[in-house]
Amino acid sequence: MILELAMITVRPSTEGAFEQVFPAAVRLISASPGYVSHELRRSIEAPNRYALTIRWRSLEDHTVGFRGSPAFGEWRAQLAPFLQGPPVVEHFQPG
Repeated sequence: MILELAMITVRPSTEGAFEQVFPAAVRLISASPGYVSHELRRSIEAPNRYALTIRWRSLEDHTVGFRGSPAFGEWRAQLAPFLQGPPVVEHFQPG
């Protein structure tokens, strides 16, 4: 299992709208083969920044399966109006 960490920064004053849209958008990820679980946390120090962690069975489930699917485009389209820039994404293996 791998952990994807996406640091998401939204435009200031759009946090509430982002949080309202997020549950519908994340359903696109959770329906993908290899998805295990996710968690979204809002920063205390920078309230317009979020840490999204997603557990995948394998790296390819995310990088090939989800990112190569039409659902990825839908995911981006739903969240794009709120993003200040592209998310910073890293993958971590079990230690």
